[in-house]
Amino acid sequence: MAEKNKKDQTGEQEQDLSQILQVRRDKLAALQAAGKDPFQQTKFTVSAHAQEIKDHFEEMEGQPVTIAGRLMSKRGMGKVSFCDLQDKSGRIQLYARKDEMDEADYNEFKKYDIGDLVGVEGEVFRTQRGEMSVRCKQVTLLSKSLRPLPEKFHGLQDKELRYRQRYVDLIVNPESRRNFEIRSQLVSYLRSFLDGRGYMEVETPVLNTISGGATARPFITHHNTLDIDMYMRIATELNLKRLTVGGFERVYEIGPVFRAEKHATQRHLNEYTSLDLEMGFLRSFTDLMALEQGFLRRLVALLRQEYAGELALLGAELPDAQHIPAVRFDEAKRLAAEAYGYAIREPYDLEPEEEQHIGRYAKEVWGSDFVFVTHYPGRKRPFYTMDDPEDPRYTLSFDLLFRGVEITTGGQRIHNYGQQVEKLKARGMEPEDFSGYLLFHKHGAPPHGGLGIG
Repeated sequence: MAEKNKKDQTGEQEQDLSQILQVRRDKLAALQAAGKDPFQQTKFTVSAHAQEIKDHFEEMEGQPVTIAGRLMSKRGMGKVSFCDLQDKSGRIQLYARKDEMDEADYNEFKKYDIGDLVGVEGEVFRTQRGEMSVRCKQVTLLSKSLRPLPEKFHGLQDKELRYRQRYVDLIVNPESRRNFEIRSQLVSYLRSFLDGRGYMEVETPVLNTISGGATARPFITHHNTLDIDMYMRIATELNLKRLTVGGFERVYEIGPVFRAEKHATQRHLNEYTSLDLEMGFLRSFTDLMALEQGFLRRLVALLRQEYAGELALLGAELPDAQHIPAVRFDEAKRLAAEAYGYAIREPYDLEPEEEQHIGRYAKEVWGSDFVFVTHYPGRKRPFYTMDDPEDPRYTLSFDLLFRGVEITTGGQRIHNYGQQVEKLKARGMEPEDFSGYLLFHKHGAPPHGGLGIG
């Protein structure tokens, strides 16, 4: 019975949606027939945005203003109408009275739908209830929305639909907008941080003749003119290393990388944005850890100062990055296994569950959301990672875990040509396949290291 009711309800919703779509198409057709096609409105000058009006209300009150955005709600619709208009900065109320507008324009405005894009000419004022608003003098339909916004029915909760129609997600979910805004500022700040420390931003090839830079599977494509297979980069490291030979001692790149891995996990994406940097003439791979910790400290302070409201909306809790503990790989595995009573199965890498346990241990014992795990076994590090001279089974490398998830991999690189060739051979790899990469070692590569943040 319950299943039948569910099917009936779904059928009714689909029928309702079909009717709404037809009504909206009919409205557009009527406008076009009357010579009022909204899509012929290709220009509208905006003088202010919603948040700007609110922030500077005292100066702007009583002043003319033009704003544009999307209608998100409608109330009234008799002789007085209220709407919420959303632009890139947020929302503001529109107040429209029939006796303050051209009657024909007001009647057209009453027919506009939630989701339509409009341009408004009006005056900044405060309603009797104290709401900062724009009193409409003229409203121009700039674009007709032929589909209703999703919260009209079920809301946009389905994750796959949210990602496939991200633009709709951004319209109706403020949390998604905040994620985009914070991410953009984070990347901007990261650039500023590195630029201020003598790093230079570069762009390196996305297509390469060798697959390298990490242990992930690459995407393979074909170059028709050269008739050769090429690999979409899985990291930017190999090209960045060559630049240290050319005299650029501090370089970084922020850009997309591609990995043909199974992606139905928390740890894998087929395409994502990565930061990779290389530091020439480093003293130790711990210099990279210190650089990252300095960035994280300043980033947390920036977020706390500038984005407290957005973070509260997202329900995000900022970590403390003032002190990040570091623990060797084998010791981290032992401590977590003993603390939480499980057997170690993989001796050469950290399994996802182990990362979670180590993150939990770091929080409970050291009071940190972050933890550096250092000296990974060479068997699971990329071929260019330098072995620890004191114990060649391990490498001068690290991962940074945040709340049990790896967010950074880094370490010191091999800059000795002979040592690099021997390591390739020891792994059953053919040095000839990496001749282009090996060549730069012969020109004198400085001691260098780098890290990548996904």
